[in-house]
Amino acid sequence: MSLTNCKLILLPKIYDPRGNLTFIEGGNHINFKIAQIHYLYDLPSGSFRGAHANKTLHQFIVPISGSFDVRLEDGKTVEVFNLNRPFLGLYIPPKIWQKIDNFSSGSVCLVLSSHKYDESDYCRDYVQFLNDLV
Repeated sequence: MSLTNCKLILLPKIYDPRGNLTFIEGGNHINFKIAQIHYLYDLPSGSFRGAHANKTLHQFIVPISGSFDVRLEDGKTVEVFNLNRPFLGLYIPPKIWQKIDNFSSGSVCLVLSSHKYDESDYCRDYVQFLNDLV
């Protein structure tokens, strides 16, 4: 898999003077059925999350509040996405190394996944990740 398969997706934003609304539809905005939703919050200054690749799992990451960086690698290319708008999410296919850091105060990172959690789907060793790409 290459980083060309990763993409920012603009989500609908319904303006309302009482507050805006954004929604995400599986099979429409993201091309997978949502099997799990998790979110990261109360992140200490200087912390990071991720630092892994998934073998089969697709993910969609949305900054519900605040901002953070998502660093993606495919073994050849590195790209950093600064996510800071709750109506703009990042699609990450399988076999992409990811690390999330640079969290602003009060950040909430929403992650939609194509599968339920399964530790055997994770590659947490960067050298092994590179070897698996060969």
